[in-house]
Amino acid sequence: MKKIQLILFGIGNVGSTFINQIIQAQKVFQQQGLEIEIPIILNSSTAFIKDEGVDENWKANFVDFGLPYQVEEIIDYVKTKNWEHVVAIDATASSEFVNNYTNLVENGFHIIAANKVANTLAYDDYEFFREILKENKKQFLYETNVGAGLPVVETIKNLHQSGEKVTKIRGVFSGSLSYIFNTFSEENKNFSDIVALAEEKGFTEPDPRVDLSGTDVARKLLILARELQLTYNLEDVKVKSLVPAHLAETTSVTTFQENITDLDEEFQLLKADLNENEVLRYIGELDVEKEILEVKLVKEQKENPLGALQGADSLFEIYTESYGNQPLVIQGAGAGAAVTARGVVSDVIKLAERIDCCN
Repeated sequence: MKKIQLILFGIGNVGSTFINQIIQAQKVFQQQGLEIEIPIILNSSTAFIKDEGVDENWKANFVDFGLPYQVEEIIDYVKTKNWEHVVAIDATASSEFVNNYTNLVENGFHIIAANKVANTLAYDDYEFFREILKENKKQFLYETNVGAGLPVVETIKNLHQSGEKVTKIRGVFSGSLSYIFNTFSEENKNFSDIVALAEEKGFTEPDPRVDLSGTDVARKLLILARELQLTYNLEDVKVKSLVPAHLAETTSVTTFQENITDLDEEFQLLKADLNENEVLRYIGELDVEKEILEVKLVKEQKENPLGALQGADSLFEIYTESYGNQPLVIQGAGAGAAVTARGVVSDVIKLAERIDCCN
């Protein structure tokens, strides 16, 4: 049996769901010759340690037996255990936590991240971290950075590494914004009410402005561009924000929530301006040849793939030289804790296949 210990940073919606999925899939893992345990779970301030791996009672145990920690203390503790394969799972949305990645890798951790921050750092920092990974012979997997559980990152990477020339990537990159605009197109509701509903369903980031500002889509677009070895930075992405200037991130989340109805009038006017067969879609687009990265609100025909989207589905159109004018299309659930957590589990299995059991 190949034994893997997962150190989980972040036990919010995705992290909590991930723990439960790992616990429930133990028999499946064993059939694959894998023993996968989560001996340490952490939020931003508290750690709970159970060397043999947490079980169904992890929530109560975390509350009853959790202790304050520093990341360095966790690293030191793990080193005392001499575990063969240790993986740090980053299920946070923290830009600060990413600062620990180099230290973790240099101390023997592989990393799997749902967090997008590391892949959208300044390009020099992005490249530096990949050198650290090579030097330490460690893996860094992040399929859920784009498209939640959809195989978007790996598809782009495989096309590029096989010598295929990707010319354009276009689509609805955000499951939360897909849900918002699909619902807005179909129902007679205020835009602000639909945003609140998306938040209740767990589709949006904790601060919905991360979605509405286009920041989340811009990050995903940049991540895919970098998989094509393009050296762009986040400021190279032209973004149409859906957040009015007076409610931008200089104000608190509470202030934004209190004034979210300020969005309604503009979106009602945009909706009224549509033809009968048109809908609004918020898309990301990378045109490799024209060197354009753009996040924008567009009108789409209802019969087109983007216009026909339902629910919280994401859709990615990948244009290449071999496929010509007919894109390779990847479509499916693009938001929600369950699909994102399952994508992280898939990365764990992928990593298990890559690492040498005799290392």
